[in-house]
Amino acid sequence: MQTLETPRLTLRPFTSEDADFVLDLYSRMEVQRFLGAVPKLMTDLDEANALIEAWTRLDDGTCGVWAVQDKETGQLAGTLLLKSIPASGPERKPSGDIEIGWHFHPDSWGHGYAPEAASAVLQHGFKQGLPRVVVVIDPANTSSRRVCEKIGGVPQGSTDRYYNAMLELFTAENPG
Repeated sequence: MQTLETPRLTLRPFTSEDADFVLDLYSRMEVQRFLGAVPKLMTDLDEANALIEAWTRLDDGTCGVWAVQDKETGQLAGTLLLKSIPASGPERKPSGDIEIGWHFHPDSWGHGYAPEAASAVLQHGFKQGLPRVVVVIDPANTSSRRVCEKIGGVPQGSTDRYYNAMLELFTAENPG
């Protein structure tokens, strides 16, 4: 996986040494409340390590899951994802679309990390030849809507095409 740099952040692969952070992040209702139809809180380090292993398997040179780290403090701030998005349906098969998403620790909210990191990953995806990237968010998640707008996401209205849920759809087209 390619490590990406922004002025304030390093986006790098997750390692097993990040399991405590992953557990802390995904065991918080304020993070999980907009993820999935029924939020599921992570409960132990085994789950965190299994998730990190699953993320490692997503790396194909274009798509992957990055740990977002503050350069100044070295602290992890969140997760940035660029991955295949499943279509709605009982089997949740691949839709053929690629989504970008982000999950940040509450201690990192309000610092502009999400749009900074998402912009870097979006540009990485476009440089790798992705023609379009989608973002889907829970309609109540106003913070993610603002991030979508900051990274150039264009609102496409509501959709039930993904994740067996009614979500707001945004798209970003490759300018090149």
